[in-house]
Amino acid sequence: MSSANRYIVHFDLDSFFVSVELLLKPELKGKPVIVGGTSGRGVVATCSYEARKFGVHSAMPMQTAMKLCPQAVVLKGNHEKYGRYSKIVTEIIASKVPLYQKASIDEFYCDLTGMDKFFGVSRYARELREYIIKETNLPISCGLSSAKFISKMATNEAKPNGFLEIPQGKEKDFLWPLGIEKINGVGRQTEQRLRRMGLHTIKDIAMTPKDLLIGQLGKWGEELWRKSQGLGSADVETHWDQKSMSRETTFHENQTDLEYLYGKLIRLTERNAFDLRQDNKLTGCITVKIRYSNFETTNRQESIPYTALDDELIQKAKDIFERSWQRGRPVRLIGVRFSQLADDGLQMDLFGRQEDKLNLYKAVDAIKNRFGKTLVSKAATSKPVLREENKK
Repeated sequence: MSSANRYIVHFDLDSFFVSVELLLKPELKGKPVIVGGTSGRGVVATCSYEARKFGVHSAMPMQTAMKLCPQAVVLKGNHEKYGRYSKIVTEIIASKVPLYQKASIDEFYCDLTGMDKFFGVSRYARELREYIIKETNLPISCGLSSAKFISKMATNEAKPNGFLEIPQGKEKDFLWPLGIEKINGVGRQTEQRLRRMGLHTIKDIAMTPKDLLIGQLGKWGEELWRKSQGLGSADVETHWDQKSMSRETTFHENQTDLEYLYGKLIRLTERNAFDLRQDNKLTGCITVKIRYSNFETTNRQESIPYTALDDELIQKAKDIFERSWQRGRPVRLIGVRFSQLADDGLQMDLFGRQEDKLNLYKAVDAIKNRFGKTLVSKAATSKPVLREENKK
């Protein structure tokens, strides 16, 4: 299918963390609000437009932000709260479009190709945006075009809380006047390098011989040239939300020993979490499966804050198991499944010390990949005590 026939819509929840906080604390509306880590190493996750007027922006050290805007209200991030609202928006989008990709906690791509036969695609995208706003009271910006990167750039131009469509065949009209810094993926160093080459707008890149760009920037030079021509991927990657990532084990003999069952549960969870991090994913839902000796099977699942950390996942698996297992009843099989997967670009690291923990786990993963998974292991988890109300 040619790019002229593709319709890709990009949704981005504006200043998402701040928007959720304002929804819960309406008295903060109109004030400079910053959400992020509050420790000495804290980083700005996002900020209100009132704070941006002072030069505050995401990924800025909190200490710098407070010097720029000392009157700002600083709120410590809560990824559980934001994850809950993100799932509401995800469920709305999943129910309204044929294909979608969740690029991050607050960002979505939807493929509306073919829907022009039944609806006006532009009208449908507008109505979907309005429906999300009505159902959540959260501001959301939207871009519609023939390619993912163009739709994302259109969304950026539509902010705050707006909609911008780039009609088929008008891609260059939209792109060429824009500065090179507007291109997705062009960081400060690449921008400076392009400006030293005398390239300041996307049209400048388009007018530059492709081979010259490749010679200066390698494959990225070719990609920039393609983007400057309005050429880009329209493939919405739906695999991010695969049905599940699961492991289970069947025992040679039925088991009633709690310590043994917990050991197996922990190992299954650790292996699942390892696979999760290898794919750079987070999970928002965990299920514990128990099959008894008579083949009766229970599956209990719970939504959780997005994570890929062993300690959080193991604790949740243990909690679910405690509430599910009928104590003393012989178990034939146990399993752990992760679902509602999303990219680990959810910026969970901006709250608390999540980044340090995730990097530590990934460092251990790298050692396992190099020397074998049995080389590094955690200390044995102590035998749990079941809550009294679960004893039968």
